[in-house]
Amino acid sequence: MTVPLRCPAGEKIAPFPAPLTGPGRAEAEQPRPDRPSVTELRLSAFAAHRGAGFPLGPLSLLCGPSGSGKSSALRAYEALARLGGGAELGEVFLDPAACVPEWARPDAQRRRGFRIGCTADGPEGPVRLDVAVQAEPHLRIVGERLTAGGRTLLETALRNPGRGAVQAAWHTAGPSLVTRAALPDDRLGTALLPLRVAGRTDGQRQVLAAAEQMVVALRSVFVCDPLPRSVRTEVPLGAGRLLRGCDNLAEVLWRTRSECGRRHGLLVDAVRAGCAGPVCDVLAEPGAGGAVGTVRAWLDRGDGLRTPLGRLGNGELRYLALALVLLTGPGVLEVDPVGEVPAALQTLTVLVDGFDRDLDARQREGLVRLAARMCERGHIRLVGAVSDASWAAGVDGVTVVDLAP
Repeated sequence: MTVPLRCPAGEKIAPFPAPLTGPGRAEAEQPRPDRPSVTELRLSAFAAHRGAGFPLGPLSLLCGPSGSGKSSALRAYEALARLGGGAELGEVFLDPAACVPEWARPDAQRRRGFRIGCTADGPEGPVRLDVAVQAEPHLRIVGERLTAGGRTLLETALRNPGRGAVQAAWHTAGPSLVTRAALPDDRLGTALLPLRVAGRTDGQRQVLAAAEQMVVALRSVFVCDPLPRSVRTEVPLGAGRLLRGCDNLAEVLWRTRSECGRRHGLLVDAVRAGCAGPVCDVLAEPGAGGAVGTVRAWLDRGDGLRTPLGRLGNGELRYLALALVLLTGPGVLEVDPVGEVPAALQTLTVLVDGFDRDLDARQREGLVRLAARMCERGHIRLVGAVSDASWAAGVDGVTVVDLAP
């Protein structure tokens, strides 16, 4: 039996949808993917979104005019990913009031909030996660539901507003049908289940498998927004992991050029197709005057000619940075993969707001085709936001999600 959760927003929103009585025959007969991945993002009540659900493929482009909610959808995805990695609620939502829908009015206790969720497909079949967050007057998770195969595996609800905990119940199927315990209201319960469930009964093992599938699907996310002005400067040598702004691109080129010649060759081919003039190589060398500890990046034009990246246009720099992201992986990008799961069973998801920003027609089409080729292999997925996706309509493997009102 499911217990309806009261939405913290003043306007009543329908409780979490009841799970299906069981998987459909067609769904049960379909082969299940080996690598868990998020296949749907749900924004029941978040910022400008209300009752919205977005299907996500290996390569998805969210399109729509300014103000249609593309950026907020990516922000919700990133928030779920960080919560799935065990981050505290306050670290994830620095400005929670901005996530509350404008139409939400406070209740008698001045409470308002928002609701987000997703579906992760994998070896356990589709697993749904829905989370209700109270943003005002105190930030806290007031409800969470994890379902799979038509069964509620975890459900939490705020019973005592004076305590910093929610009452949780998860499926056991042992001497007692469910196990009840208190969980903190500032962390995602699904991410805590592997620490709380023993796995002694079939029911407990089902809960653990579903929770782990959701966590693996959410954890490896890289949010990328290349900043051309930062890419143009010399950078200090460090860990060699690409940051979300790609401002240490020269440092990463210094590392990757020697570590994987094949992928570097693919990067050179991509840059040659998207940048003006001849390109023989993309390389990094010590900074001006051979300074120790800093590097800068160049395009080798051949015949002894080199162009520092600082001279490239914004579109060329964003194109180069995004191509580098698509051709590398978690070992190079600043992400937090699941250490307990082999890399072959994980998928990296790249989130890019303004995927086509500053790019000309040749660059954006070349980049989306490169993304389609890389995503087809299953090791990487991409969700990008664009104002118009008509130019990508003819590319195989692209899922276009229209957010236009």
